[in-house]
Amino acid sequence: MFQITILFLYVAGGAAIAASRLARFEQSGGMLVAVGAVLALTGFVWHAAVLAGPAMASGTLSFTLGNTASLVGLELALVAILCSVNPALRGLAGGLLMLGGLAALATTDQAVFDGTDAMSWQLQAHVLISILAYGLITVGAIVAAYALVQDRRLHRGQLTEMNALFAPLETNEKLLYGILAAGFVTLLVGVLSGLAFVDDLFAQHLVHKSALSILALLMFAVLLVGRQVAGWRGRKAVYFYLWGYVVLCLAYFGSRYVLEVILERSWG
Repeated sequence: MFQITILFLYVAGGAAIAASRLARFEQSGGMLVAVGAVLALTGFVWHAAVLAGPAMASGTLSFTLGNTASLVGLELALVAILCSVNPALRGLAGGLLMLGGLAALATTDQAVFDGTDAMSWQLQAHVLISILAYGLITVGAIVAAYALVQDRRLHRGQLTEMNALFAPLETNEKLLYGILAAGFVTLLVGVLSGLAFVDDLFAQHLVHKSALSILALLMFAVLLVGRQVAGWRGRKAVYFYLWGYVVLCLAYFGSRYVLEVILERSWG
């Protein structure tokens, strides 16, 4: 039941924050942002407490597939709350909060899954860093999709009140590459820690995950270099980012789904 409450808090908070950008609510914009921020923060604290519960009870982090998705949602909510400080990004913040609420629905109170309680603290740290990287890059993917929608609306001449929910394209582009840089560094640390701490990739069913993660890392590196050296920007850069994100999703959630749901095995 707590999942529905968290979803409500995020959706209500996100809607209030996004609505503050609309001209019809110009007079009450400050109040909407304040109310939305309180709701979002309440949902975030509750969400974090629910995810931390199993770890506090069992002494180990819970990396079930559902809780992993929920942790990414928690990261989306945190980024959304930070983005809401910038008026131009409040439309994006509202969308991120709503997606974070949907991810919160996957939360379970299961303490551990199969062999996760046997994970060393180094391996738990590796998995946590990797999830944080995926969360950051997920935010970037949402920003990229958001920019594509905005670009398409502008090219079609769809100039309506809803345009106020979109930040300027230049702002979106700077945000995307900022998130990409942070996500790349975090993912690099995650990949390197995995290679250092995982004893046997074959025995722990991690070969495909590692290979796809490294491929995604290389794609993001190419994009960052292309941005700095050749000034890559616009749709092609956005699509390249999204392809890298697809590979990363296959590396983590795809491999975990096959391993845990279909094969009924664990990483350990």
